[in-house]
Amino acid sequence: MIPEKIGFIGLGLIGGSIAKTIRRIHPEITLIAYDINQDALNLALEEQIITSAYLELTEDFSDCQYIFLCAPVQKNAEFLAKLSNFAGEHCIITDVGSVKTSIHREVSNTKIAPYFIGGHPMTGSEKNGYEHSTSYLLENAYYILTPEPETSPDAVAEFQAFISSLGAIAMVLNYEEHDFITAAISHLPHILASSLVTLVKNLDNDSETMKTIAAGGFKDITRIASSSPVMWQQICLTNREQILKLIDLFIDSLLVAKKRIFSSNRQELFEFFQTAKDYRDSITITHSGAIPKVYEFYCDMADETGGIATLATILSDHHISIKNIGIIHNREFQEGVLHMEFYDETARNNAVTLLRNCQYTVYER
Repeated sequence: MIPEKIGFIGLGLIGGSIAKTIRRIHPEITLIAYDINQDALNLALEEQIITSAYLELTEDFSDCQYIFLCAPVQKNAEFLAKLSNFAGEHCIITDVGSVKTSIHREVSNTKIAPYFIGGHPMTGSEKNGYEHSTSYLLENAYYILTPEPETSPDAVAEFQAFISSLGAIAMVLNYEEHDFITAAISHLPHILASSLVTLVKNLDNDSETMKTIAAGGFKDITRIASSSPVMWQQICLTNREQILKLIDLFIDSLLVAKKRIFSSNRQELFEFFQTAKDYRDSITITHSGAIPKVYEFYCDMADETGGIATLATILSDHHISIKNIGIIHNREFQEGVLHMEFYDETARNNAVTLLRNCQYTVYER
């Protein structure tokens, strides 16, 4: 059943993207929002994404069928007491935080528990704020649901169907299982990326030679280190137990790799890289996951005056916007001299087809 009215507590990147997606797919639903950022609210009103905006919680939220908590992880828990008067059989409270245990502990044994379904849309961007939200951020993204044990199965099934209607892939998990999984596939990679960047920064010389020639592999593995420091600070504080467990496990695996390199065992080294390659190659990259997806490709082109301008003009004439463009100088592990990044998959695919038709050599990854 499609709800008539939905409320948002926080209208940043994720809240804004969910609201925009709902407006695109279910234009008949009334959307209201609370945020401390007046500019974000004004822009959402101007774009006709929401119908009402508030700088404080009001009774207007009392007849919402769903209320999305989209504030920072630690802030979401603070709103639970304020929302307790709205929760009930007619209203499900959900959140979008990437850590679930902390908010479930806050909800447990309260009158909100039977009407709470934790949520984690496994998508995002290195950018923050409503101005960077899009109506396609949920497309083919896994959206994990973590209901309380007391939550009605019918309510869970209904909410799962609604999330699926937005183009996401809804999956139900226990919240502790969710936090361990995301610690492994999302939180630990961010910590490793930031640690690697910091290591190279500290080892670099005064001429910044490492920074200058850093290319393919280094940039790929460290791209996510550009994410919001505030968000990752809160994730580490709220999912501390699981992250520490995963760091210990990773240190153990790193010591095994160190031992194999130290012993110069050819067979063990080969098996180490082959096993990792086989498992990585078996991962089907068809859906968005915990780490924001990049829509990119690499292109060969002649080193001639106006070459980049010509290519950009071809794309512009077909109304394809480029998010980022750069020349690859160190191509040790990289095909293509020009790196191009786009805002969405459709733009990227259209650009690939167009440039190949214009006789450019394009490398997809």
